Amino acid sequence: MELPRTPSFDLTGKRAFVAGASSGIGLAGAVALAEAGAELVLAARRADRLAELAAALKAKGMTASVLPLDVTDIPAMQAALAEEGPFDILLNSAGLARHSPASVTAEADFDAVADINIKAAYFLAQAVANGLIAAGKPGSLITVSSQMAKVGGIDRAVYAATKHAVEGFTKSMAIEWGRHGIRVNTICPTFILTDLTRSTFEQPEKRAWIEAKIKLGRVGKVEDIMGAVQFLSSDAAALITGSALMIDGGWTAE
Repeated sequence: MELPRTPSFDLTGKRAFVAGASSGIGLAGAVALAEAGAELVLAARRADRLAELAAALKAKGMTASVLPLDVTDIPAMQAALAEEGPFDILLNSAGLARHSPASVTAEADFDAVADINIKAAYFLAQAVANGLIAAGKPGSLITVSSQMAKVGGIDRAVYAATKHAVEGFTKSMAIEWGRHGIRVNTICPTFILTDLTRSTFEQPEKRAWIEAKIKLGRVGKVEDIMGAVQFLSSDAAALITGSALMIDGGWTAE
């Protein structure tokens, strides 16, 4: 009997563009890709943090270069991707949250969150996909979405709206680009403890609400995301596209 073989998680020879790589989920995702053998281009606005990450990766024998970039500057982003690409993998962790009751949402906050979470994410995926199509290559595009793409939340009307939108264009892109061998998926984390979310966890009533909703009884950590990034980027996920991988501890199960 000839037994089937598990597809490889190895990303050796693959080039990955990681947006929002300077901290939190993006940084952890970048490490996960590098550990699997991918060659990284790290993008974010904070050049000093990118340089620090690249140096740490290189010290471990991994390959990374930096590209200081504001992904909301669409022409600059498109030019950079055209010059640096094509990329086999996109991990887009660039995002923004400005929480407030819906009744007092400021237009400036709405625009800022939508500009990065929807518009920049859309055109970043487009730029990477166009590079792959022009090169005749398959690829894997991953956007870090949120459990709030499936539910609502207190003071999160704008944020949830943007993440619902991400799921919509992800499905449509998956349908359109599937014939090119380009897979398009999202990762949907629950609340992950990072420097950006620490202030939320320091508020007892909000932490109690979060922990009550997460069925596994603990908040997320960046390491909880890393395996999913490797999986969706690799041949092990070769038939997965247009999907949202929930990493929410059971939040959305009810």
